[in-house]
Amino acid sequence: MVPVRLLMTPLEKLKTVDRDEPVRLASEMMRTHKIGSLLVTKGGAVVGIVTDTDLARRVMASRLDPDQTTVERVMSAPVLQIEAEATLLDANDLMAREGVRHLGVGKDGGLVGLVSVRDLVNFLTKYPRN
Repeated sequence: MVPVRLLMTPLEKLKTVDRDEPVRLASEMMRTHKIGSLLVTKGGAVVGIVTDTDLARRVMASRLDPDQTTVERVMSAPVLQIEAEATLLDANDLMAREGVRHLGVGKDGGLVGLVSVRDLVNFLTKYPRN
């Protein structure tokens, strides 16, 4: 089975937002880059993740002001992780069990990337069928 590390987006290619920024900025960044999540940082260190689902459920549905609400208030923390050598099936199972669509990918105790449901779906649509 294929390891998660082969499908993940490496950490250096991921977009980030500071925890003190307003959620409107996070939303605009996601739209601009056509992505569904941003890693949330504090002083350059990753402290969480904010997703389009977080924005819909925690901001819009709660009628919070996107200009006055900080990313930290609605982010998910810590980032749920899976090991880089785990299989895509393991990632799928963990996402389903935890009800998340994004997983941090860890190696040697550190975050090295991110894998999403979209990554899994894109892989499976290209996978040869017998």
